[in-house]
Amino acid sequence: MSAGDRRAPMSFGRQRGLHRRRAVLGGLMSKVVADISMSLDGFVTGPDPDPEHGLGRGGESLHAWAVASSDDVDAEVLRETAEETGAVVMGRRLFDFVDGPHGWNDDMGYGAKLAATPPFFVVTHAAPAELRLGLDFTFVTAGLKAAIEQACAAAGAKKVFVMGGGDVIRQCVDAGLVDELRIHLAPVVLGSGIALFTGCQRRQFTQRSVRVSSTATHLSYDLRA
Repeated sequence: MSAGDRRAPMSFGRQRGLHRRRAVLGGLMSKVVADISMSLDGFVTGPDPDPEHGLGRGGESLHAWAVASSDDVDAEVLRETAEETGAVVMGRRLFDFVDGPHGWNDDMGYGAKLAATPPFFVVTHAAPAELRLGLDFTFVTAGLKAAIEQACAAAGAKKVFVMGGGDVIRQCVDAGLVDELRIHLAPVVLGSGIALFTGCQRRQFTQRSVRVSSTATHLSYDLRA
């Protein structure tokens, strides 16, 4: 194990946290991982994000590790995530960007250039009238917990990844719906944007691993029961 890759074995507390989260989700056994990129000052977008401007002014720097890095650590993190993923949950705002004119395409999608195609579950009040992408989207109008339950059922033995946006990640953490939180910490200060943890309840985590590349610090935490 290298100095840039520190990982902890499963502890009793982590096992207890898994049982607690599975009780909340009615016994479904897929592990749920909240996964998002964040700036040093805690923002998951730059200022003024929208479907036309994507992650906002300067927000593209948050994902440089995924789309513009030649570092082997970043490539390994992307590859492992794509291989682990059995289903993905996202919010409607993120979906509108992903499916928008400047969103994903055949060469750039989930897992960046890997463009993986797991089933996607979108938390929304209403399904869109039409889709641009030909991916497997399910629109869930019964709330975040229902979306995660459906994703767990679809994921089988693999993991469910909640990829955002920030408000969906925050709700998952607050409700105890995730087993693990992964943050890809980009070496940039954005100054403003959508903050990840504004208004959260207090939560204690156990640090699981730290993997350092030239463009990001990849952090993993287990939600403590």
